[in-house]
Amino acid sequence: MTVLDHRPTAPVPSWLPDATGPRSDPAPLLPDTSPVRVLGTPELAKYDPELLRDLYRRLVVGRRYNQQATTLTKQGRLAVYPSSTGQEACEVAAATVLGADDWLFPSYRDTLAVVGRGVDPLAALTLLRGSAHTGYDPRITRTAPLCTPLATQAPHAVGLAHAARLRGEPVVALAMLGDGGTSEGDFHEALNFAAVLNAPVVFLVQNNGYAISVPLTKQSAAPSLAHKAVGYGMPGRLVDGNDAVAVHAVLAEAVDRARAGGGPTLVEALTYRLEAHTNADDATRYRVPDEVEAWRAHDPLVLMERHLREAGLLDDEAVARAAEEAEALAATMRAQFHAEPQFDPLSLFQHVYAEPTPQLREQAAQLAAELAAEQMDGQTAGQTDGQTGAGA
Repeated sequence: MTVLDHRPTAPVPSWLPDATGPRSDPAPLLPDTSPVRVLGTPELAKYDPELLRDLYRRLVVGRRYNQQATTLTKQGRLAVYPSSTGQEACEVAAATVLGADDWLFPSYRDTLAVVGRGVDPLAALTLLRGSAHTGYDPRITRTAPLCTPLATQAPHAVGLAHAARLRGEPVVALAMLGDGGTSEGDFHEALNFAAVLNAPVVFLVQNNGYAISVPLTKQSAAPSLAHKAVGYGMPGRLVDGNDAVAVHAVLAEAVDRARAGGGPTLVEALTYRLEAHTNADDATRYRVPDEVEAWRAHDPLVLMERHLREAGLLDDEAVARAAEEAEALAATMRAQFHAEPQFDPLSLFQHVYAEPTPQLREQAAQLAAELAAEQMDGQTAGQTDGQTGAGA
């Protein structure tokens, strides 16, 4: 059999990129050979003790937040809740590395990060309560609405960051995704556009091992999800997602790089959700107890408390204060969700288009008429009942 040699014999055309240029060397873009860790290493001594204690406090409050939100689903106060228990280090770090003018683009599991940005818990959980598409103003909070379709917030993050840069604003956008989100076309499009446009965006992939019930091995054959960055022309970083200090450090470096004009970064945080996908999921159908217990031994809250105590940076008084703050948040959440939500049916027609279409105006008018008729019928029925009672 004849083997044809298809290698070119002519000189490389001058219009092709220089083969010796920086684009030909992927080494600077390759991710860390092992996940970045700080807890339990000498590197911990380099960090501000106040930052470390604040991260611990946020982890304690975040764990209680997850517990209370899960309880609210059992009480019927929330329609669904995707818990981030076990992933709090990623949530806390994402909320704290951004500046006041930066933007967060969360997924449906990232309500803790949203609350960490200062959004009221009731407002952050409005979508999951089923009351409205979102409970907060994205423009005021600089936080996009929770995104339930996988990865569709990622291109939005790129577009906003690119537009801000064109206006001369030093804004960075942080898009949060799960490992399942990396299997979506929106993820590819977002990373490709971000790299081509050199947009100031950071992509944080919380790799918790499962896209609902599908393990990572059935999602990707890449050495790591961080390796996907190389194909788009941006650096990839790999970090221990249960090490709050490490996640904060890696994300802060990526945010600073983006703000300085260095372009986007893909960060993969290796973590694990200790709870089911949502309260509607039975995780025992696809996970064995030994796996869960092995990750429970690497609990981000337990790790943080142990290592800070060993370093003499945390005492019983600080632990008690954090616990009190956590309980106060839980009490606030219970009080907020005790009241039934008030709905305005006509709000369905708001914010659909900048200018309502004739069809929307017609539908809104029809609904307003039906609501007015129902109210009038109710008043008439009440008057009739009153007259009947008086006559009796």
